[in-house]
Amino acid sequence: MGKNLIQQRRGRGTARFRARSFRYAGTVCYPSDKAFEGKVTDIVHSAGHSSPVASVLSSEKKDILMFAPHGLSVGDSVQAGENVEIKAGNVLPLKNIPTGTSIYNLESTPGDGGKFVRASGTSAKVMVKSDGSVTVMLPSKRMHDFNPKCRATIGMIAGSGRIEKPLYKAGRKYHKMRARNKLYPHVCALSMNAVAHPFGGSRSSKKGKPMIARRNAPPGAKVGLIRPSRTGKKR
Repeated sequence: MGKNLIQQRRGRGTARFRARSFRYAGTVCYPSDKAFEGKVTDIVHSAGHSSPVASVLSSEKKDILMFAPHGLSVGDSVQAGENVEIKAGNVLPLKNIPTGTSIYNLESTPGDGGKFVRASGTSAKVMVKSDGSVTVMLPSKRMHDFNPKCRATIGMIAGSGRIEKPLYKAGRKYHKMRARNKLYPHVCALSMNAVAHPFGGSRSSKKGKPMIARRNAPPGAKVGLIRPSRTGKKR
């Protein structure tokens, strides 16, 4: 029996899978201008981001949103450019950042606005610099090579104690996940009805049932273990 995929349910646009994006502070990314200078006017809370968002008013009277580093306050000045000071909140290319410096909001490719290390309380570290690439240790301790022209912000993102505060009840968890268009709650497949999952129903909950989907199973029924490409002893 075919099942509705989770992508299909989310694409319908019902209230269960709709993010309240109109409550977000805005898109947090680097401006297209390579160099700017501004002053922090406010630090706001955005439901779409886990970290505090700093509102920066540039010298050209443009409002720029950036993730607030630890220790940033209203009235501080931030800069972006090739040879600005190595200070928390300043934006520089990776080729101009010394090794051992903590950074966040790294660009995957030059000019994309920042894709890596954007969660609260996280930071990466510049490890090795060469002519063609810069090796950065991500928060997961994995090493990743970046283009030396990719920009990053100095410091560590504020809000490091977010995961230490308990939610206390399921209602707060529900609103937290709904604000960011996440599926909640996560239900075990064996607890579902037969119409909701191939493992659901009282008949399929018996132990000992093979968890390998058949080879010609449609996407809605392709759940469980991956069927091996071949069986038997290799000779």
